[in-house]
Amino acid sequence: MPFYQVSDIEPFELLPGLRIRAPFGEHLMLSYLEFDRDAVVPFHSHPHEQGGIVLQGKVELTIGDDARIVGPGSLYIVPPNAPHRAASVDGPAGVLDVVSPVREDYAEKFNKYIHPESKDRK
Repeated sequence: MPFYQVSDIEPFELLPGLRIRAPFGEHLMLSYLEFDRDAVVPFHSHPHEQGGIVLQGKVELTIGDDARIVGPGSLYIVPPNAPHRAASVDGPAGVLDVVSPVREDYAEKFNKYIHPESKDRK
């Protein structure tokens, strides 16, 4: 299905205080992330390339040794296997990540949470 409404995708809790909605195609995944106040994605790395944009709020984003507080309109790219971390700052935040190739761990969870009526439209 080529079109999605964020509100039609059931989120799943990735970590405490962090919800994700992650539709995907053959080669890329969109990850719509909703951070509660003080939510933290701890340092991690993966073989996927990841880029994103902060949509609302502020996020302290660390990529490798470079840490910055970024806000709406800030773009970033995380190279494959680079350690990175994210934490909301001073309240909730919204971020859109684009990941390639598709993260299989998220894809499995996303498929589980697709509304039945959405599956019929595929």
